[in-house]
Amino acid sequence: MFTVTITPRFGDADTLGHINNVSLALWFELARNPLFDIFVSREKIPSRENFPLILVHTDYDFVAQMYLRADTEIKTWIEKIGNKSFTIYHEAWQSGRLCAKGRAVIVYYNFGEEKSAPLPDGKKKLLSEHMLPPDREFSL
Repeated sequence: MFTVTITPRFGDADTLGHINNVSLALWFELARNPLFDIFVSREKIPSRENFPLILVHTDYDFVAQMYLRADTEIKTWIEKIGNKSFTIYHEAWQSGRLCAKGRAVIVYYNFGEEKSAPLPDGKKKLLSEHMLPPDREFSL
């Protein structure tokens, strides 16, 4: 599991102090960064030549309201590892409450050939170290 703490910015909220729906997508995206270190070193600037991943799907559910003046903890696991893709599962927690959950599907991708490619076994092994525990099943 990876954990990232987000301190909501004023622009992340609406006039009632609720976190805007769009902010969650951005926060989940930010929380995926540690997983991408498995594929590309942080010392390198990602490019078509060295970053072999492409986002193909995201979804999320709001479970409870989120507010401006509370840090948000984003917990991230791997839910599924396939032959050419993997599914990431996120939870957003605020003040000890689960407030949102969602998924992202990432495909291992060859940008030169513009097609998916098999996930290398070594990368699958590293991803498997962060699998979603069975007691945290996702359902929309």
